[in-house]
Amino acid sequence: MKKIYSCIVVVLAMATLACGQRKPVPSSPAQQPQATEDISGMYTFLRDGEFVQVSVDAAGVTGFVSRYGDSDTDKGTFLDQFFDKGSLNGNKLTWITKPVHDTWFEFAGTVARGPGKTPNDEAYRVLQGKLTIYKKDASGKTTSTTRDVEFKSFPADVE
Repeated sequence: MKKIYSCIVVVLAMATLACGQRKPVPSSPAQQPQATEDISGMYTFLRDGEFVQVSVDAAGVTGFVSRYGDSDTDKGTFLDQFFDKGSLNGNKLTWITKPVHDTWFEFAGTVARGPGKTPNDEAYRVLQGKLTIYKKDASGKTTSTTRDVEFKSFPADVE
């Protein structure tokens, strides 16, 4: 019996030493998040003070955009536009908001690791892709503008 305990102690000691000798793999800023990473959080949006809240859980992707209105009737008013649809497939993220005051947004892009070193740093993750802004005028005509965007995550401790 004493021999079995001695063997177990030796095996555990060797395993502990082996774990301590593993070298960390450096991560590059462009590294994609792993599927097990939670990308939920707040990200910058188009202007200072505006943001996107992304929440990912078993039910899918939900969230909203908080932004300043820019039409004659809502200029400077803070507006929340909730996601109508959202999906995350690997590192591919898409979402579209519900219209508010005849304006809505569609994002299609990727989630990547940013220059932040920990989740408590700004830009630990970035959403990179294309944002399409849809606007409907008084006559009912819809116009769209598409632009390349990069939304940076807020530090985790701020959320």
